[in-house]
Amino acid sequence: MNADAWDAELLAGLKALAASAFPKRCVNCGRVYPDEAAYLNETLPISAATSGLKSSEDDDGSTIVELFRNCACGSTLLDFFNDRRDDTEAGERRRAHFGELLTYLTDRGLAVGEARKELLKVMRGEPSEVLQRFRPPS
Repeated sequence: MNADAWDAELLAGLKALAASAFPKRCVNCGRVYPDEAAYLNETLPISAATSGLKSSEDDDGSTIVELFRNCACGSTLLDFFNDRRDDTEAGERRRAHFGELLTYLTDRGLAVGEARKELLKVMRGEPSEVLQRFRPPS
């Protein structure tokens, strides 16, 4: 997916949702993934049979989601995403951005359930043919 080709407002919202520990560096080869777009576009799923997502508990008992991806060198990388129940200020901002993106997509004709499903796909690093419709003409 070419990040420059996405609808600017949609891309900004997706970036805000996925913002976490970047830049990310592979300890094996030193390759740097400067942001979440590079991390998702330049890494590979760990397996065709799994999503690479794993639910886990943080040290404080809060739920987190771990996303495993393979670096170009083959080394497995990990990123963490807080569960939506995160009551911190950052969690509130993520929920607000998600809500704004839902509104943005439903205002443009997507059903709420479909918009939610497609946003979650993109957050997991999966392609979304539905959201490809929001790419500006070439």
